[in-house]
Amino acid sequence: MKSLTEQDIRNSFVNCSKGEAKRLAVPRDLDERPWDDLDFLGWRDPGAPDRSYVVTERDDRLVGVTLRFQAAQRGFLHRSMCSVCLTTHPRGGVTLMTARKAGPAGREGNSVGLYMCTDLACSLYVRGRKVPESGIRIEESLSVAEQIDRARGHLHAFLDRLYT
Repeated sequence: MKSLTEQDIRNSFVNCSKGEAKRLAVPRDLDERPWDDLDFLGWRDPGAPDRSYVVTERDDRLVGVTLRFQAAQRGFLHRSMCSVCLTTHPRGGVTLMTARKAGPAGREGNSVGLYMCTDLACSLYVRGRKVPESGIRIEESLSVAEQIDRARGHLHAFLDRLYT
């Protein structure tokens, strides 16, 4: 992913008003992000503990979405798997992220959801740049490049659901 500016980020949002996008908290450390290792920029809002944001490149344009989250309470062993990068985490490491749909459906209150890494570091887990709290990722027969393509596909499928 290419380096983004605050204005790029604010202009990318598809499921909130321009006023909401203007007021949201953009990360201050944009210059320090590992852009070459990111498939999307994801961050939590420090002023709104139940809100996070994702911005990614899609069809030669930026797409940003606002998300609400709640802790996932799944699994007998209290482990959950991210639906984007397929990384498993102990309790609290995966969160159900819900996004208001774009357009009229969103204004009517419709939303879509996806289980994601709570820290939104999916890109770094896939590339081995970050290790999950458990210290391991499931070993796969896919190459890292194939895992990256799969994770992007999962995220893009989620974004597609915002428009249907």
